[in-house]
Amino acid sequence: MDKKVIMLACAGGLSTSMLVTKMQKAALEKDINAEIFAVSTSEAINKIKNNDKIDVILLGPQVKYQEKEFKKQVEGTSIKLAVINMMDYGMMNGDKVLNNAMEMI
Repeated sequence: MDKKVIMLACAGGLSTSMLVTKMQKAALEKDINAEIFAVSTSEAINKIKNNDKIDVILLGPQVKYQEKEFKKQVEGTSIKLAVINMMDYGMMNGDKVLNNAMEMI
């Protein structure tokens, strides 16, 4: 299976880092070949513009207001976009967030 690239974006890239760790652990347990990382929303937009290989972008619930801007950025690309469920984010449910991302691919 090809490596899947999942990028989480939040205001500073810091609040999602714990969720990234839990998602990486879940991917390892499920034998899913995935690169999962977190960045700030401004860095995420730069990565889209640079045509970095990204399969899914997950926005932290606190930056949901930027969803429209991100939809414009990924238009015409194969990148999937979603806002992380607030409950899953709050509970740091890496397994469920990973499953949701993989279903989008």
